[in-house]
Amino acid sequence: MILTLLISGLAFATPREIAFSRLLPAAPALAAALWAVVPTILLGAFCLLVMIGLSLVYSDLGTPYTGAAIVAVTLAAAYASHLRLEREEMLFQVRLVADAAQKVLLRPLPRRIQNVEIESLYLAAQEQARIGGDFYEAADTPYGVRLLIGDVRGKGLKAVGAASAVINCFRENAYDQPDLRSIIRRLEASIARHSLATPAPDQPEHFATALIAEIPYGGGQVRILNCGHPPPLLVQNGEIRVLESSMPSPPLNLATLLGDHYIVDTVTFCDGDQLLLYTDGVTETRNRDGAFFPLPEWMRQLGPAPPRELLDRLHRDLLHYSGGRLDDDIAALAIRCRTPPGKERST
Repeated sequence: MILTLLISGLAFATPREIAFSRLLPAAPALAAALWAVVPTILLGAFCLLVMIGLSLVYSDLGTPYTGAAIVAVTLAAAYASHLRLEREEMLFQVRLVADAAQKVLLRPLPRRIQNVEIESLYLAAQEQARIGGDFYEAADTPYGVRLLIGDVRGKGLKAVGAASAVINCFRENAYDQPDLRSIIRRLEASIARHSLATPAPDQPEHFATALIAEIPYGGGQVRILNCGHPPPLLVQNGEIRVLESSMPSPPLNLATLLGDHYIVDTVTFCDGDQLLLYTDGVTETRNRDGAFFPLPEWMRQLGPAPPRELLDRLHRDLLHYSGGRLDDDIAALAIRCRTPPGKERST
């Protein structure tokens, strides 16, 4: 509209030899990118009236030709606006489906289970996607709070199927299996079945890293079974520790090649202690020089922070470090132990 008024004013105020009126067809063409069909047509009609008004002042402007151009461009712009609105509606519906799928695959976690505070972060690398190959879950079980985080080989929408198979299996078995090794064996079987049911040239390479943690109620410890996943970080007494596995366990769907020896490590986890579980998309985020994101050093510089603040800062700093573009899916869980009042911190 501003462009139309500007062209109209210049056309009336300048000599006819300059012929600014010939730019009037551009106004409805630009309007189609933002406006609906009816406003676009009305703007075209206004431009036509302006051209008719100019013809009363300057009789030799070539009004029939410019007027015909305005009519033709307006009709084409109205049709383009109609197509744009249809596509926007389709995209909106697709996003609704994606949001529903994410809530099924990565449903919102409870912010607190018993004496454990939980916060989550998820960023999909694929543009316009809401979900990808990274996954997490938390369950309130008879054995304590059980947590899962993992990363399917690949990224984006192609990895969603395998991630769904693993996370649904965890949801079923976290409540029934008495130990973490039993859960991992069920996850191994689930992703193996999914791989066999999804023929592909690289089928033998379908695998996922996963980490399961179990925090017994009031136990003062955390049990961790790490299957090829990046080691979690523990914040304890102001110190940052990288919890490397005492012995490697194979990623999911690779047990037949590497053996099914699963090692559970036990670490002290008391009131105020905090765990950061994350996928390799965090530590493999690169800056312009190709350097990886230094997560342990970043946490040491950050200092003590509540789980939500920790993940919010991580989100902002990852985007800043990568220049606003992420090349891999990212998932993270921040867990803090809060001993109920009346219980002393164990040593």
